Amino acid sequence: MKTFLKNYWFMLTMLTGVVAGCITGAVWPGATVLEPLGTVFINLMFCVVVPMVFCSIASAIANMPGVKRAGKLLSTTVITFFCTAGIASVIMYAVVRFFPIFTMSPEYEVVTDPEAPGIAELLVNFFTKPDFTELLSRRAILPLIIAAILFGFGVQLNGGPKTKTAALLKDLTECILKTVKIITYYAPIGFFGFFASLVATHGQDFMTNYARAIIVYYVVSIAYMVVFFPIYARFGGGKGAISVMLKHIFKPAAVSFGTCSSVATIPTNLEEAESTGISKEVSQIVIPMGATMHMDGSAMGAIIKVAFLFGMFGMPFNSGNAILAIIIAVFSSVAMSGIPGGGGTGELALCSIFFPGQIAVAFPIALAIGELIDPPATMVNAAGDYVVSFIVSRFTEGKNWLKKEKKIAA
Repeated sequence: MKTFLKNYWFMLTMLTGVVAGCITGAVWPGATVLEPLGTVFINLMFCVVVPMVFCSIASAIANMPGVKRAGKLLSTTVITFFCTAGIASVIMYAVVRFFPIFTMSPEYEVVTDPEAPGIAELLVNFFTKPDFTELLSRRAILPLIIAAILFGFGVQLNGGPKTKTAALLKDLTECILKTVKIITYYAPIGFFGFFASLVATHGQDFMTNYARAIIVYYVVSIAYMVVFFPIYARFGGGKGAISVMLKHIFKPAAVSFGTCSSVATIPTNLEEAESTGISKEVSQIVIPMGATMHMDGSAMGAIIKVAFLFGMFGMPFNSGNAILAIIIAVFSSVAMSGIPGGGGTGELALCSIFFPGQIAVAFPIALAIGELIDPPATMVNAAGDYVVSFIVSRFTEGKNWLKKEKKIAA
């Protein structure tokens, strides 16, 4: 029980805040007066997220070790991460198209410009800003990410981890993350006020739609593991790989679900990979990298958040928006997950792109959904690291690698 409370205390307290807020809003129409409690939390997060994004991304790149890596192994690993995240995103999109997440009448109007900019102007504004000061805004999150990446590589070219700038960025990132941790202690109160006001304003149907989104995610994430993990194992290991995978995957799945941490599952994944016969050259690169970059569960989570918010704001989740959402979901799950605070950065990027006029409402809802789906999302992410090792082994050691290992073991 102590271990359970230690691992889940934040999710439980935030869930308590959300449920208490929903109940308060349902029984007390005047709960709209509690909205400032949520606004305080939102403002605190918005103020800290901009420096966190810049420092964490720049620090991650600047402090990369300057050592040669196995090119084929790394490229295969990263490509596999992108492919499986793309498959997971498309599956979740297909599900939310057949089972709408948000079914009540939209209560918000999305603020849009009277004239849509051209493609060239859109691309320029999407990735850059004409002035440095314009980067220092939550509304310019993608240009800020591009600037952080460029600055990080600049530090890398100037000496990387040996420079004082790299050390400063690392220290700043750690300090900002501690600040975020302090702010999160207030999160249950903030979410209590935020959801009390939402339910009081929009009625009890809001709670029903919120619960639907959570239930759909749990069902789809488990179904994804049951259906696609065996397919990945069979593709990577050939005949007999499914039974081997099923024999070894339960422990990583249980550890990741219980700890809500892909990093904490690394030792278990490495142990099971060794027992399977996966070479250390593969497992010791794929699994640690996967703990920070292989996030199929997070990709599915991004899609369900966007689907919920599109319904809430009365926006059509058509093919064009879906393609962009899938691209951002894959990018945020693979490219951003490796940085401190990357999950929040991905949610902010989604909200700033699709809902710039309603970001103050969209961002905390996306955060709340993210916290409540964290256990199954982490299980898909971390247990998937072990399965991906099968695929990488096929392309680096030959498609019959598992048969060879079985013969050696025999």
